[in-house]
Amino acid sequence: MKLTKQSMGFIGDNEVLTYELQNDGGMIVKITNIGATIMSIYAADKNGKFEDVVLGFDDPKKYLDETYLNDSFFLGATIGRFANRIKDGKFTIDSKVYDLEINNGPNHLHGGTGSYHTKFWASEGFESDSRVGVKMSYVSPHMENGYPGELTVNVVFTLTNNNELQINYQAKTDKKTVLNLTNHSYFNLAAKGNIFDTFVLMQADKYTPKDETNIPYGDIESVKGTALDFTIEHKIGERVHMYEDGYDHNLVINGVQGELRLAAEAWDVESGRKMEFYTTEPGFQFYTGHYLNGNYERNGLTFSSYAGFCFEAQHYPDSPNHASFPTTLLKPGETYSQTTVYKFGIKE
Repeated sequence: MKLTKQSMGFIGDNEVLTYELQNDGGMIVKITNIGATIMSIYAADKNGKFEDVVLGFDDPKKYLDETYLNDSFFLGATIGRFANRIKDGKFTIDSKVYDLEINNGPNHLHGGTGSYHTKFWASEGFESDSRVGVKMSYVSPHMENGYPGELTVNVVFTLTNNNELQINYQAKTDKKTVLNLTNHSYFNLAAKGNIFDTFVLMQADKYTPKDETNIPYGDIESVKGTALDFTIEHKIGERVHMYEDGYDHNLVINGVQGELRLAAEAWDVESGRKMEFYTTEPGFQFYTGHYLNGNYERNGLTFSSYAGFCFEAQHYPDSPNHASFPTTLLKPGETYSQTTVYKFGIKE
């Protein structure tokens, strides 16, 4: 196991840092303290060739570029205080209405502009014989972006010799608040072209139907008979165009919330690369990158529509406004805890 910490200079008084995590098999994960962002994941193909399988930048300072931030792609970033959408930017705690920024049509998305993905996180690397990683920490002030409570967030990224990237989240608040954290990595297991030939298999029999602004109606329905039925493997490209904006849907994961369980897997036949996705969360957003605009590229891969897909572990969108959904309320004295794992290998 190997940990390499590098200073990339300063932005104002803030030092820009990168951490390169490498396991004994040669897999590499690169993370920056800007937004607690995954910059790169180098995974082997069936011939042992390592290629970057996520969309991102080699220069971490680009994650704070104004044009990039206005595009709202969130490449590889840690998302908070509330991942996904909140209808009309409003939620209520104890009869008090909290108003949030409207930054996605009529709704609030991913905690708002200038949220966790733009912050400098305190960071500390660690390594042992069996794992290597980095702990990222951020204290979100009371009423930051409209959210009540001072929130202390810790996100620990760990790479194992089983080619698992584990992400462990913990958070505590001093006032009642709502919380929904995730990572927004875009995966391209072929490390080239688009994701249409990527196969996906999900452990998700249900989903949350939504309106034209991507807000759930509040009911939970079966995926049977829809293009969201990945209970049998399908290529992404088979049915993605049945939705005008491709896939951008919340799936309800089978099994028991709070237990780490397989949510989905994806693989690319040509390279042989496979990724398994595990989480303790009740759902995940399956997003296929329709809104990527082609303004960025790396290693010959242009980040245009359908250049990458996301498996974003989460509570359901707009949960604070749906009493029937698993709660996202966090109270003083409680600890928010979540684990997500992306495990890489070769499809047999």
